Amino acid sequence: MSDDLEALRRRVAVLEAEAEIRRLQARYMFLCDTPCPEAGVSDDAHRIDLVMDLYAADAVWEGVGEQYDGQFGRAVGKAAVRAHFERFWSPDRTPALVLNAHYLTSEQIHVDGDRAEGQWIHMQPWLYADGTALLRSSRLNNAFRRDDGRWLITRTRTENVFVAPLPDEFASAYPTASVLMAPQRDARPRSQ
Repeated sequence: MSDDLEALRRRVAVLEAEAEIRRLQARYMFLCDTPCPEAGVSDDAHRIDLVMDLYAADAVWEGVGEQYDGQFGRAVGKAAVRAHFERFWSPDRTPALVLNAHYLTSEQIHVDGDRAEGQWIHMQPWLYADGTALLRSSRLNNAFRRDDGRWLITRTRTENVFVAPLPDEFASAYPTASVLMAPQRDARPRSQ
């Protein structure tokens, strides 16, 4: 009976780890959307702080393969990963990115104790302030580690699947700011 109970504990621990890693990866993508849907995030410096809170101190962020080697390169360590995001969300970037949404699919998560790897395919439409647009798809092969009971990203590794131009102004309506997570006003009728 105790062997069965221990096996059940291990299975539950793996399922809990998978769920935490899934939330961690989804949170990363959520914070990378433009406009940022996180409540109270009014500037990219704050957004970068929140993204960096998801990474381990020794994390690596890298673009690999024919399309991404030269475009994204490799950043090793939290300071270098932060610098990567600061370049990406630089206020001097022209044209400015006005819309970007991440769609994750084809998930595989493999947990081995306090370490894990996950693979996804993601797609994201990009729309720039000058009206140009593209659709990008990438494969992700990311690594995670549990430090002090908390799962963190130790590697973000992305490889291009394709980049396709979208018609200029492909999105006819999009928000300039997200209110998704903003506090809601009470919509119930008030009693007289």
